[in-house]
Amino acid sequence: MNRLSKALAATVALGSVALVAGCSDEGEPVTFDGPSASAPAPKPDAGKGGAKTLDEAALKTLMPTGPKAEFRTQNTLEDGTKIGMTTLTGEKSGFTGKVWVWAPKQYFDPKYANSGFPVLIALPGGNGYPNNYWMGTDLKLQSSISKWSQEGKSLPFVVVMPVLNPDKKFYYDGSDIPGQPKMGTWMTEDVPNFVKANFRTFKSRDGWAFMGSSSGGFVGLKSVLQKPDRFKAVIASGPDTVPDSPLWSGHEAERQANNPEKLAAALGAKPDSKKNDVYLAFQVGTKESGVKNLKSFIKDHTKGPVKTRLQVIQGGTHNAKTYVRGMEEGSIQWISEHMQAPIPSS
Repeated sequence: MNRLSKALAATVALGSVALVAGCSDEGEPVTFDGPSASAPAPKPDAGKGGAKTLDEAALKTLMPTGPKAEFRTQNTLEDGTKIGMTTLTGEKSGFTGKVWVWAPKQYFDPKYANSGFPVLIALPGGNGYPNNYWMGTDLKLQSSISKWSQEGKSLPFVVVMPVLNPDKKFYYDGSDIPGQPKMGTWMTEDVPNFVKANFRTFKSRDGWAFMGSSSGGFVGLKSVLQKPDRFKAVIASGPDTVPDSPLWSGHEAERQANNPEKLAAALGAKPDSKKNDVYLAFQVGTKESGVKNLKSFIKDHTKGPVKTRLQVIQGGTHNAKTYVRGMEEGSIQWISEHMQAPIPSS
């Protein structure tokens, strides 16, 4: 598939969605500490049930490790929750880029003060630089997750939206291509470490997932298959299934080490256990190309611990709004059922 033509099509379809006009408090400092950060925990003698949930939360939750980042308001949702932005210099990759974050209302509820929250790393299509279009409000990703979580269709994810590439010139396949910025390390190590520093998260991979469209779907898919010990699931919408950056030229061994088809085959040969299982939720619109390729990937690689699901979106095209609709039609619920939910104190 030609990613450039996909990117152009997505840009036309999205129009001005990628750069949404800011809210009245855009640029103002915002914190994600919330009232829950200092809320009192239930006392162990408050009943066996309360003590049990407190113990479970303590065992599974990683409290913010710091250092705390400084966030500025990018957008404000109708429910008052905010999308914040900061600039992250990756300690391991050395790459510096923007990251946007959003936490659902449940994150600030005192009854979840001692619990981690599942994290969804949301990646855009196209170049994904210098912005990540999921940080806008017109696509309704965050407001939809809020609504779906109240309807029991989705977990209340913390949504993290990093830049996808280091420039507009090339695709880097979310990988450490020799001689190039280490975008694989940025995406799978620096960004998660940044989230752990600033939010209550879960210690295990059961609290970590990706979602992405087009080129972002490829990166999410590849990251989960490459590091199943760190990530449990992905919603990959209209993705390619092989790395095709021109920057791989002369580095075929490294390219294959970042090939989802090779990675899925290797993981599928391992024992089918809770330690190894990953959940790959594919999405594709009926009006876009790629249906045949995804069905072939699913047929060849749904083995052992590799679990797959295909959401065919009727009338859907290769754009973000189509994929949000597909998430509502079943993809978000499917991955949510296999991930760790926040643990209330009572």
